[in-house]
Amino acid sequence: MTDDRAALQRALGHRFSDAALLELALTHRSADGRNNERLEFLGDSLINACVAEALYRRHGDLEEGDLSRLRASLVNQDTLAEVARELDVGSYLILGPGELKSGGYRRPSILADALEALIGAVFLDAGFDAARDAILGVLATRLAAPPPTESLKDAKTRLQEALQARELPLPVYMVESVRGEPHRQTFRVSCRIESLDLRTEGEGGSRRAAEQEAARHALERMEDG
Repeated sequence: MTDDRAALQRALGHRFSDAALLELALTHRSADGRNNERLEFLGDSLINACVAEALYRRHGDLEEGDLSRLRASLVNQDTLAEVARELDVGSYLILGPGELKSGGYRRPSILADALEALIGAVFLDAGFDAARDAILGVLATRLAAPPPTESLKDAKTRLQEALQARELPLPVYMVESVRGEPHRQTFRVSCRIESLDLRTEGEGGSRRAAEQEAARHALERMEDG
């Protein structure tokens, strides 16, 4: 860990007037006293709003669904954790002994939460424009070259569109079995497309995950057939 936070502030594009806000943003709940969870709540809303505005302005040709998928590809734990690693946020985190020992400064959830908290802290320190500048700055390369919207569609959506293109009825999903304890269940779901005499199955930790897997298998069968 390091006490020199000047490099982090330069990476964020913001120099804090209130150093206590920066320290709070970097303090995980495993440490004693106040932590960054309230700032995380604030930063999450700011990032969603600013990314939504940026995508709206840059992609006038996209419908709401595509814009939502693009935003979800940018504002999620994995992406925010990647950005936090690029900023070396983990080196500045204030963690309790347990999290330090277990390598919490590398954990994606902790890194993503800390980045959100930092944005919340920028907002409280200097206002909305400063927070937006920080958000657009750290996400600049990803906003400039977002993934193709078609690649962001989930399997169920792609299967539905493929069937509609052929003017065929939509698939029917049915839960075939549920195994395990209530807090750790495994769902097995079937996907039936009667018009193609096609039936596939999928498993997952939730009904939705199992449906997605079944839909992926159905798409694969349709492409092979």
